[in-house]
Amino acid sequence: MSEQDNRQAEPTTPDASRRRFLSNASALAVAVGLTGGERAAAAPRTVGANDVINYGVIGYGGRCRYVNEAMLAHADARCVAIADVQQSRRARGKAIVDEHYQDGRCELHRDFRELLDRSDIDAVVIATGDRWHAPASMLAAEAGKDIYSEKPCGIAFNEYQNLADTVIKHKRVFQAGTQRRSVPSFQIAADMALSGKLGTLRTLHASIYQPALTNTWLPPQPQPADEKVDWNLWLGPSPWRPFHANYVKGRWRNHWDFHSSAGILEWGAHTVDLCQWAADADDTTPVEFEPTDKNIICRYANGLVLSMDYLSDPFKNREPQFRTRMGTCPVRFEGDLGSVETGDEGEILASTDALKAAIPADFKKRSRVRGLDVTEHTRNFLDCIRTREKTAANETVMRHSHIAAHAAALSWILGRKLTLDPATETFVDDEEANRMRFRTERAWQ
Repeated sequence: MSEQDNRQAEPTTPDASRRRFLSNASALAVAVGLTGGERAAAAPRTVGANDVINYGVIGYGGRCRYVNEAMLAHADARCVAIADVQQSRRARGKAIVDEHYQDGRCELHRDFRELLDRSDIDAVVIATGDRWHAPASMLAAEAGKDIYSEKPCGIAFNEYQNLADTVIKHKRVFQAGTQRRSVPSFQIAADMALSGKLGTLRTLHASIYQPALTNTWLPPQPQPADEKVDWNLWLGPSPWRPFHANYVKGRWRNHWDFHSSAGILEWGAHTVDLCQWAADADDTTPVEFEPTDKNIICRYANGLVLSMDYLSDPFKNREPQFRTRMGTCPVRFEGDLGSVETGDEGEILASTDALKAAIPADFKKRSRVRGLDVTEHTRNFLDCIRTREKTAANETVMRHSHIAAHAAALSWILGRKLTLDPATETFVDDEEANRMRFRTERAWQ
């Protein structure tokens, strides 16, 4: 969820990390349906042009506080409830929301399913750990709620697939928390690629965090009372593990049971998504994925190359493929008429005078203070709740960008080239890779 939290990830070398994981790969099995049957839902309310959109928050950690600040800034939306398995986070969230509205009306739930059962809630913001994003989003869709889900929106192929299918089936509005689609510098760069200003695209660069995995589990600690930390519900669909306080403090990243594959989706959910957008490939994926010691080379059916580049330090980026410090999530789009790159610092670098002239005169480099602004992304979500149109980062966009990043992660884990059929979303002639597309679900209910 939060890019900042990745700096606390356990140190490990890529080769050692891969070997440790592969020694336990036999533990994986093909998953069955995630939600275990649909929930009965009250008829969703039709939100009128002048109605306030009531929303609930599921998971109130650091990332949620950041997103919810943007939601609270919109006068036509109101946070009415918070659900979190940790008592301290519930209380912290309520204090922030009640202070904003200057009342005490925000209600609390330990079990987010109680929040989903409420007929007065139109939408949810889901900012739990990665393991819960897809299952909670699907339950929300079945309950008739529109959904803003933090990224990565799942941790396995079947989660991205089932989530997209469930959103479409229940006619819900879905926005993935890949907010850079709503940030002007990235919009301008993508438009240069889509409009042909770069000529024929040759190579797309997506920065990703250094891949890492660990199966080193923390020693058991006494499990707290459910009211303080509901450990069973925190684990949710993940396999049972003994409690340790560091997990619920956010130090679950890089653990296979809790996290997206090798951490590549942590960054790729943003940067691969932006490259998919620039390539006009939102409805497909690359067909080949091959890891090297510097990047993962991916190729689309038309020959376009997507390079997922490892960063030595994503917070002080000065990598060879990027000409200046672009901040986190830098991307570079290269065509036969020139190139353009940008990142979270908001600067746009164009390689020719013609491309520099294509940058709108009123564009101003954004000042990055507390992090990337999500105001416009949440605004797009709320507007689409009213119009019932597709959001900037809708379920179809999410499905293909996540599968692309995940396929690259599996090529890194296995240490070999993989070929993917985008139509069936299966690997060609590779039984092991196909088994690793899925995860099993624990009976947590």
